[in-house]
Amino acid sequence: MKQTFADTSYWVAYLKENDQWTTAAEKALGKIGSSEIVTTESVLIEVLNYFSEYRPEIKKFVVASIEALLADENVLVLQHRHEDFLKALQFYKSRLDKGYSLTDCISMNAMREFGIAEILTNDTHFQREGFTKLF
Repeated sequence: MKQTFADTSYWVAYLKENDQWTTAAEKALGKIGSSEIVTTESVLIEVLNYFSEYRPEIKKFVVASIEALLADENVLVLQHRHEDFLKALQFYKSRLDKGYSLTDCISMNAMREFGIAEILTNDTHFQREGFTKLF
């Protein structure tokens, strides 16, 4: 089965009412068809951090949404491993001039490991590394 990676910007656009990227994210999701969505716990941490200052009812909705996607058999959430952190740290170190976040580095390494070329994101950092961003 084809796999497509989902970055923080996709999940924020998916969860945030009236986000500027929601329409683009929905269109991109329509393009991938029955592709399995892959993401990482690091990405989900970033999503939860993004919403940390929102009202409790919004945070409750976001938590319930994250819990639902963790149970979704069409979404693969890659767990943290210390070796992944160390590999990402080395990648980060090799790209100090790029402005990549450590989560970006974890995501890019995971995409390479799984042979994933397409990503649900608006982040141009992924294009710089040869991935196809879908919105």
